[in-house]
Amino acid sequence: MILEAAHLTVSPNKTSAFEAAMNEAKTIIASMPGFISMAVRPCCEAENQYLLEVRWQTLEDHTEGFRGSPQYQQWRALLHQFYEPFPDVFHYREPIISA
Repeated sequence: MILEAAHLTVSPNKTSAFEAAMNEAKTIIASMPGFISMAVRPCCEAENQYLLEVRWQTLEDHTEGFRGSPQYQQWRALLHQFYEPFPDVFHYREPIISA
């Protein structure tokens, strides 16, 4: 399992529209091969900050499968307009330490 994580900064005063678009976009990503689960966590300290967590079976399911698909273009059209600045996305393996 691979965890994709992105810290999202949404343009001021657009959080409601972003959340509605993300709710629509979740059906796009959930239909992709290798998709396991997704969570979008709002920040406690700043209302326009979110943490996107997507679990994939393999790294390639995200980087090649999803990002190379027509569905990614739909995802992009729905969501990329809200980010300021555009987020960095990182991928993480299974934990080496957990409690």
